[in-house]
Amino acid sequence: MNKAVLVVSFGTSYKETRDKTIRACEKKIHDCLSDYDFYHAYTSDKIIEKIKIKDGIHIDTPKQSLENLYKKGYQEVIVQSLHILCGEEYQELSEVVRQYKSKFQKIVLGKPLLVDHENYDEVVEAIEDQLPDLKENEALVFMGHGTMTQSNEQYSKIESMIIGHGINAYVATLEGDLKLEQVIENLHCQNIRGVHLMPLMLVAGYHAVKDMTGDKKDSWRNVLEGEGFEVEVHLQGLGENIKIQEIFVKRALKCLESLNIIN
Repeated sequence: MNKAVLVVSFGTSYKETRDKTIRACEKKIHDCLSDYDFYHAYTSDKIIEKIKIKDGIHIDTPKQSLENLYKKGYQEVIVQSLHILCGEEYQELSEVVRQYKSKFQKIVLGKPLLVDHENYDEVVEAIEDQLPDLKENEALVFMGHGTMTQSNEQYSKIESMIIGHGINAYVATLEGDLKLEQVIENLHCQNIRGVHLMPLMLVAGYHAVKDMTGDKKDSWRNVLEGEGFEVEVHLQGLGENIKIQEIFVKRALKCLESLNIIN
């Protein structure tokens, strides 16, 4: 039986962080599923177009990839997501996979990074490995992407579990209701003086470089400094974390287990 693994991420046009994060995760999954032919896809049309113009590299969307796999005669497909949570991008990917159910003998979609309570704890333990040591009157502020869906609850949950591990941390998002302004109020109430700013994203790409720490007036770094905080930026995507990479491998292996029980 012809078998393929398709690893899907949002993507990034920043090559350095792409190599450290997305490609590192892809390699780990490919190495683990060496009996499967490897493919990858991005869900962001804008990033696909940027990479095509900038680097002359063509990357398929998930739908294009699955169509190509079908035409090439693959019969068994593992689709593993590198998304952080079950947000809008993951839901759209799930719908694409559903549309191709009838075209393959076996196809299964792996879950994103954050799934259930037990997994959240595992992710927090992995994140702890890349966190700076906090001094008195310091706090961590994570930038999540966020969506206009129910993902606010998932970001609040990961914040709560990070705090539960004894880390003075806050999570705010670019989209949705978890605003930086509310975090700033809480920081002032705590008499925080120093802020460590980190992306809660797979890659330290455009949002981390521009929206989090860029020179524009409303970048999070400039806003926080304008509020009187000393800010230290940590430009490291979650995908650089070896333990996070291993969690995605576990997701893919769970898919393999599912395929083995499909008739």
